[in-house]
Amino acid sequence: MKYIDSNSQNIKGHGGGCALGLKGQNKAGAQGNIGVETRADISASSSNSTISLSDRFGRNFPYLRLSITDICNFSCDYCLPDGYKKCNKISPLSLNEIRRLIDVFTKLGVNKVRLSGGEPTLRKDFIAIVKMIANNPAIKTLALTTNGYKLAQNAEKWRRAGITNINISIDSLNEQRFFAITGHNRLKEVLLGVEKAIKAGFNRVKINVVLLQNINDGEFTDFLALAKEKPVTIRFIELMQTGENLAYFKKFHISSREIKEQLIATNWIIKKRPFNAGPAQEFIHADYKGSIGIIAPYGKDFCKSCNRLRVSAKGDLHLCLFGKKGIALRHLLQDDEQKEQLSKLICSQLAFKCSSHFLAFGDSGITPHLASIGG
Repeated sequence: MKYIDSNSQNIKGHGGGCALGLKGQNKAGAQGNIGVETRADISASSSNSTISLSDRFGRNFPYLRLSITDICNFSCDYCLPDGYKKCNKISPLSLNEIRRLIDVFTKLGVNKVRLSGGEPTLRKDFIAIVKMIANNPAIKTLALTTNGYKLAQNAEKWRRAGITNINISIDSLNEQRFFAITGHNRLKEVLLGVEKAIKAGFNRVKINVVLLQNINDGEFTDFLALAKEKPVTIRFIELMQTGENLAYFKKFHISSREIKEQLIATNWIIKKRPFNAGPAQEFIHADYKGSIGIIAPYGKDFCKSCNRLRVSAKGDLHLCLFGKKGIALRHLLQDDEQKEQLSKLICSQLAFKCSSHFLAFGDSGITPHLASIGG
């Protein structure tokens, strides 16, 4: 990515698409401005070649975030303050549709999948989905993002099924504040779930905390104490604007800059980011069992390390969480014979991936709320 400043939005890049044997190298291609619809190069595959999804800015995409439902049983103020409301009769992707999707993405170089929602564990076939994806030999990391409401009862079962990494949303360690944010008085249950997750032996246990000004921004030391005693990563996430939360965003958004400055001032050091990791900048300290992560989507060059694509529960490919449109894939998930067509469609769309989102300009794309795509 090249940083977009207020003076110019002309950015030169590469063609993008599916590259053979590149392993992180930039693929040569045509130059163009953001959003210019230049056709991607689609390379013919071969059984002995390494295929990687790459865009015209030299970024590779080994990481797929797959929403398996847009239904959520929590009503978090910043996402679904009025709770989930069904707005159409379109069912989420079926087990077979998901199998075909994963088969194609893994052949294109994806080795990490995160299941998100909504609340993904609400699906009755959740375990079947997990086992099916985990049984794909190309998948090295199968992660889950959950609100944790059933984590205590199911941590071991989910780990045995094939989940390797787990993220739990906990926006406050204060019971009353947790209830006010989520609409549920379940903090004790969720924290017990964290303990069970640690014991179950997940490779990584992370706690997601959306920073909210004058609500939970005074709890930094409490979360820090948790990281000192537990082998968990506390990830502070800046509140992001969506189509439905503008007033809330303006009132409660706060930068993570002060937290980062405090960490650096107290001898925390930045950990090198693995190639298929998410967007967090992670900090470690010799005196702490856990670590601290910061996700600052409004920061300069945030999108430079983008390595993930998204597919919604309805089967639309989203090149960015805050993109202008979704690309329908579901019509090519109906038969195993369609896999080559699906592969070509996915590859062709990488030419249209922008270098950055436009949140800094108040543009959140088509995302009404984070549950709609799987934030």
